[in-house]
Amino acid sequence: MTFINMHLTNNYSFLTQILILIISFFSNLFLAISGGGAGLIQLPALVIFGIPYSKALASHKVATVALGVGGSIRNISSLKGDLKKIIDLTLIGIPGVILGSNLVYLLADSYLYLILGLFSVVIGTYSSRKPNFGLNTKIIDISLSRRIIFYLCVFSIGIINGAISSGSGLLVTILLIKTYKIDFLRAVGITLFSVGIFWNLSGAITLSRIGVLEYDILTVLLVGSFSGGYIGAHLSNLKGNLLIKKIFNIICLSVGFSLLVKGIRSFI
Repeated sequence: MTFINMHLTNNYSFLTQILILIISFFSNLFLAISGGGAGLIQLPALVIFGIPYSKALASHKVATVALGVGGSIRNISSLKGDLKKIIDLTLIGIPGVILGSNLVYLLADSYLYLILGLFSVVIGTYSSRKPNFGLNTKIIDISLSRRIIFYLCVFSIGIINGAISSGSGLLVTILLIKTYKIDFLRAVGITLFSVGIFWNLSGAITLSRIGVLEYDILTVLLVGSFSGGYIGAHLSNLKGNLLIKKIFNIICLSVGFSLLVKGIRSFI
């Protein structure tokens, strides 16, 4: 059976697909501005529409590859000076993503939600209370110990990305700013390129081998993610670091509290 036939004989109404398209567009638009958060909106929405978690996660990851491509097309010229960071982030993070994707059936989601939610709230609060944080780039020398800590954090976030997806882009963005003292615009651009394309592609391939993609809604997800990523990256370039920081703080706190609530509910 071809992809076209599967799409034409799908179980989702036209209205449902339009709703998924709208949700995908806006969640990925905000992600392209802040560097993360789409997994909290798009992924749960797919589950609400009745898609099993493993299928929803795999389909979400394929769609976020389109987000990474859309956002990176707009930012590609500004990434030339950050090639080393992109390579490090990609090569160290992908093994973690693959590990997390393979553990998705074994790990207790509730604990991951609580841990990631707490991290997101702390990060959002920290960024909100530091008015100049991430608004400027400083040239610094990175010590070996600092680089090793960065690599360990990247690998750990990769595992989170592979297992639950939600919020991992926010963690990478803040990690880049803290480690390299770069601004939000550069950090989000690096995150979109490395995490959006390569991390999510490796996760999608791993999950598609374990489970099955939900082909019936994949087209609308890809369209929404690509267009949202491109327009979001365009807006972030127009408005600059202050807008990115404000949206980052809002999404970070929203993601954090939502994940905490989700984790607590699983114990009730």
